Amino acid sequence: MVKRFFNIFNKEIKGLHEAAYLLAAFAFSSQLLGLFRDRILASTFGTGHTLDIYYSAFRIPDFIFVTVGSIISISVLVPFVIEKTKVSDDNARDFIRSIFLFFSALIIFASIIVFFLIPYIAPFIFKGLGSYTELIQMSRILLLSPIFLGFSNFFATITQVGKRFLVYALSPIFYNLGIIIGILFFYPIFGIYGLALGVVLGAFMHLAIQIPFVIESGLFKIASLKIDLDSIKEVVFISIPRTITLGMTQLSILVLLGLASYMKDGSITVFNFAMNLQSVPLSIIGVSYSIAAFPTLARSFSSGNKDEFLSHIISGARHILFWSIPISILFIVLRAQIVRTIYGAGEFTWSSTRLTAATLAIFAGSVVAQSLVLLFVRGYFAMGNTKKSLYASIITGVSSVGFSLFFIKIFEMSDFFKYFIENLFRVDDVDGSKILMIAFGFALAQIINCIILWVYFEKDFSGFSVPLFNTLFQSFSASIIMGFVAYLGLNIFDNIFNINTLVGIFMQGLCSGILGTFAGILVLKALKSAELDETWTALHKKFWKVKTIVPDMGEL
Repeated sequence: MVKRFFNIFNKEIKGLHEAAYLLAAFAFSSQLLGLFRDRILASTFGTGHTLDIYYSAFRIPDFIFVTVGSIISISVLVPFVIEKTKVSDDNARDFIRSIFLFFSALIIFASIIVFFLIPYIAPFIFKGLGSYTELIQMSRILLLSPIFLGFSNFFATITQVGKRFLVYALSPIFYNLGIIIGILFFYPIFGIYGLALGVVLGAFMHLAIQIPFVIESGLFKIASLKIDLDSIKEVVFISIPRTITLGMTQLSILVLLGLASYMKDGSITVFNFAMNLQSVPLSIIGVSYSIAAFPTLARSFSSGNKDEFLSHIISGARHILFWSIPISILFIVLRAQIVRTIYGAGEFTWSSTRLTAATLAIFAGSVVAQSLVLLFVRGYFAMGNTKKSLYASIITGVSSVGFSLFFIKIFEMSDFFKYFIENLFRVDDVDGSKILMIAFGFALAQIINCIILWVYFEKDFSGFSVPLFNTLFQSFSASIIMGFVAYLGLNIFDNIFNINTLVGIFMQGLCSGILGTFAGILVLKALKSAELDETWTALHKKFWKVKTIVPDMGEL
């Protein structure tokens, strides 16, 4: 019985869309848990100083994870492991052992060093918070998180090479479960430090779910402490540009939150709540397709089949555009209903709702760009080319901070600009609207990042853009109609449901969204959208087991 249970998790997933939809389904489940987690936090603490400390405490441990952890990231290691297994399993085992021993020493050493430096780093970055004792202690507890998540990320390489996407997809769910346990059970006992303990528990569970298949695969065995320095040097050499790439993103967010700490109490929390909401479509679409495509991209490029490599990139980009544009539009139109439904309880006020909704609308405008960036970056990693994504990330990191400072300055100096922005997003009588300027800076930088990588791909693969234009036109056209109909629906259902209740505001948003989606589908059908037909065919084959021919189904 137990073996059968784990065999379900260890099932091999082969089709690109099948894997993407599986990852999307579990990403959606994980995001639902994450939103439930945030709802508990919002209702308990509101958008105030306590959650500002909580979210600030994440940033330094997260920075360690994405920098040190990226040295052995999935994107870097998967092509290596695939190549090693082509030689022999023993060759792959020796490689995995060497990297694991090296990474273990590196991540633990880095965490110990930062443990002693946090009392100096945290007050410097988050000077606007004013009090640092809780921030320092929480950050120290959370330093266990990058260790567990780093090991989990390492083991995920083995699960992805084995195409066990279900195991990989379950990890974030267990991570969020751990955080929820911390909120519900640890916080009443240990206070604010219980929240940090819940995060550590979630990180450990994120790791634990990977272990059964890793052991079963036979690729992970520490028979000796001997390491292959040549393999380590090769991995580190390739990883350095990626490490800087991810480090720049995290560093820019760290600086942005540092700027937010000087604003009204709760600004950091509003920024994080809105970012967590925009992460829902980003995770379901961008992350799912980029992860599902990556093993195939690595195999195609390593075998010299560039045409197949390009076809998978184009297929992934087409479906990302197809899904992310309409969802972004719906998020913008239904932003207040989404925020109020998810966060609107307890200490989370109507002013907090309006401010978070406005920030979400700005973030949603960059979801398409962020989703494509994930695919482009993984495409270049599969090619072993990390420099171009590095250049783009440096420009993006600097731009996000520069744009934010620029918008903040204009917001403070120009009453006309301030009046225009506050009225555009309907926050003219809400204190703390300056946080929108940081959201603008971040979103604009992400769009620039996407444009740079798109131009790079067009130069490297002439004609890459042509197959995407039709999808872009169709999806954008349908999304405009969808958004307009959904907006009309809000006015219609406003008179039907009591929007002063949770059920009423949820039903208003849901019915308006369904009405808009139906209109969008009709437009796509009229435009003869190939992506709509491919999506229906893939889902029909998966759930109704009808034998069909899928236009661009590939093996991972």
